[in-house]
Amino acid sequence: MNSNSILLTAADDRDEAPPVTAADLARAVRRVNLQPMPHRQKISITLDADVIAFFKDQAGDRSYQTLINATLREAMHQQDLETRLRQIIREELHPA
Repeated sequence: MNSNSILLTAADDRDEAPPVTAADLARAVRRVNLQPMPHRQKISITLDADVIAFFKDQAGDRSYQTLINATLREAMHQQDLETRLRQIIREELHPA
């Protein structure tokens, strides 16, 4: 050991950051690529074996549950798009 070495004692090893409380965690926002990540909720769902097998085959290295979630989200947005398109077509065919 040379004269430039620093010896850490127990007092020097303490973290100066304040403790994290439950209130701090409740205010936390999970982010992916700086975008807020939607809160996920655990549920129990019963699916047919062939449906699960299909998504497991499609998922490859990814989680099949994530793929099911993405498929449901896509169907949800598709329904919104279809509803909007129908409304626009009705308005164009029958102006007020």
